Amino acid sequence: MIQLNIAPWQYVVSGILAIVIAPMFAPPPAIAAEEESAIARGGRLYDKWFKENKAEKPTTDHAAYPHPGGKYGKDASWRCKECHGWDYRGNEGAYASGKHATGIKGIRAAAGKDPKEIADMLRKPPHGYTEAQLSATDSSDLALFVSKGQIDFATLVEADGKPKGDGAKGEAYFNTLCAGCHGTDGTKIKEAPLGPVSGNAVEMIHKILNGQPGEAMPALRALDPQISADIAVHLQTLPK
Repeated sequence: MIQLNIAPWQYVVSGILAIVIAPMFAPPPAIAAEEESAIARGGRLYDKWFKENKAEKPTTDHAAYPHPGGKYGKDASWRCKECHGWDYRGNEGAYASGKHATGIKGIRAAAGKDPKEIADMLRKPPHGYTEAQLSATDSSDLALFVSKGQIDFATLVEADGKPKGDGAKGEAYFNTLCAGCHGTDGTKIKEAPLGPVSGNAVEMIHKILNGQPGEAMPALRALDPQISADIAVHLQTLPK
């Protein structure tokens, strides 16, 4: 029998190496990754669900919409963002006043709640979404977004609405991640140039994080949200 003379300190070093190296070779957290993807899809459903899931566009005002026949009635009134806002704060946020004001509260208080409870809430009044409008998967993804996908825009956007970030970094991110489709000046997609719509930083960050409903635009949710804010800073320098 061969005996190895191993000093105690060698056991300590081996243990430390095991702790440090093991995570590097651990399999990726597939479930967490799939959930992150579902959250991003939920963010697109929050934006415009009938564009994301190809459901029939509503032709009448939502029952809870307080301005029947108004400019943002009919299909627009069924969009989550129309009442709860791009900042998720509803009547306490950017939609507290102005043409989009409804007096309806936001969804910030629902952050962290059981997604199943939120999904059930979507079926009941005042929301009342049918399965033809939001399937079980749709309602689950949207509920995941409400529960786990909201961000505090105060950390990314100034009180005056300007994004907090580094425009130089944002340009580098944009040119490598986005310009392939949008062009370096944001005008490659002729019907949707970026410069003219870049003024709403909160909307831009929401879309950068989650993607554009019904489009192939990648969601950057898996990355640091500050990257999205940096890109939003750069977007405001593009041709108007």
